[in-house]
Amino acid sequence: MTTETTTDGVTVGRVGTFLRRLGPTWLAGAIAAGPATMVSLLVAGASFGYTLLWVVVLSAVLGTIGQYLAMRLGLLTEAGIVTVVEEHLGSFWAWVLVVDVVLAAGLAQLVIMKTLAEISATIVGGSVLGFAALGDPRLWGITWAIVLALGLAGGGYRLAEIGAKVLVSLVVVAFVVSAFVVPIDPGAAASGLVPSMPAGVGGAVVAAGVLGGAVHITLLTMQSYTMRARGWSRDDGDIATFDVVSSMLVAFGVFSLAVFLVAASVLPEAGIDPATIDEIQAAAALGPVAGEYAVWLFLLGLLGAAVSTLGGNTIVPPYLIADKLGWDRSIEDGRYRAAIVTVALASALGAFLEGAFFQLLVLVLAFGLVGTPFALAVILVLLNDREVVPETNSHLANVGGIALFVVATVLAGEFVLDELETVTEPVSAFVVAFAAAMALAIVGLGVTFLRKRIRT
Repeated sequence: MTTETTTDGVTVGRVGTFLRRLGPTWLAGAIAAGPATMVSLLVAGASFGYTLLWVVVLSAVLGTIGQYLAMRLGLLTEAGIVTVVEEHLGSFWAWVLVVDVVLAAGLAQLVIMKTLAEISATIVGGSVLGFAALGDPRLWGITWAIVLALGLAGGGYRLAEIGAKVLVSLVVVAFVVSAFVVPIDPGAAASGLVPSMPAGVGGAVVAAGVLGGAVHITLLTMQSYTMRARGWSRDDGDIATFDVVSSMLVAFGVFSLAVFLVAASVLPEAGIDPATIDEIQAAAALGPVAGEYAVWLFLLGLLGAAVSTLGGNTIVPPYLIADKLGWDRSIEDGRYRAAIVTVALASALGAFLEGAFFQLLVLVLAFGLVGTPFALAVILVLLNDREVVPETNSHLANVGGIALFVVATVLAGEFVLDELETVTEPVSAFVVAFAAAMALAIVGLGVTFLRKRIRT
């Protein structure tokens, strides 16, 4: 292959090869830009205007730091995170990490399937196409679960994910264009960069949901596996760093800012009640660009985001369980394939959940954020252990990691405090119990690390 040389000596062919090798963190970014994150940003803008802009900016920055740390662990150990934890911290902590991820990913699976089922029912059997017989979300939940199981177990779900990503990309482009069209108030937006928690019901859970979209335990734990699938090693540090920055800080950051700023500018002015906002009302955010087609575009984009995210999220629990139990992480291994089918089919239960999926999507990200500090603590402990990695964290990397841990813990704590007010309800009680277990796990992990440092 011939290449053209630019004036600074960089060849076009080499740049093309470099770009083609990108991918692991872009996969994480695609999952992060899923329906839960999109809805959390829309609800944040509709509920509090520009007040939570600081959280939106922080989510891109901290999401980048989190993926960078997870990337370093994967490159320097050249192994999956569960294997590394088991070898250096013990089987107990490996199981704690697996359970943490399975709970967060499992709850997300159910709510995302509920979203996909209800959007499908709305498009085909509701007000859009009008086939009333196909308007039952439960039917769509079962149908999509079967499609998911057959596609992932047989390796044929890739086509659906490609089509879904195209739909999501159209919506992202529409939001970015809208950001240049809608009348964004620069002064009000600037005031939203000052950290503050909005008063009233839901502020903490919405803030936790926005941050949880970028700093989620599933994104952190899967990073080492996606890099291993790409064949990256410690010699690929430069391209891996560029992969993280370009996907999370730039691409995901632009997506988050565009959705939030448009929502904060349009939805409050439209008089939409954030407590009852649904997908039809949220589509008004695309009205300045899409006009009468706004509902169609938004619904199709939300459907695409759900399909794409489900494909990635379904494999998360089986991947970590397979790593823990020593299975081959390939559909050639019947045990791994059976685990994927089980998770895919079980997700049909999501279509039977009560409540509006808009509010549930925000809740599921906030819940995932509660489990994230433990994963961050594990990564930081491993990256500062010379028996684990040949090159421990720099002071700057540790400062970034600790800042990420503190912010995630504080926002998760605000969410848990809100849940304490309704702790007699089953969902709130489960969230509080999960948070208490994770807090104890972090303390225990810290004690384990300190004892090991003292012995050495």
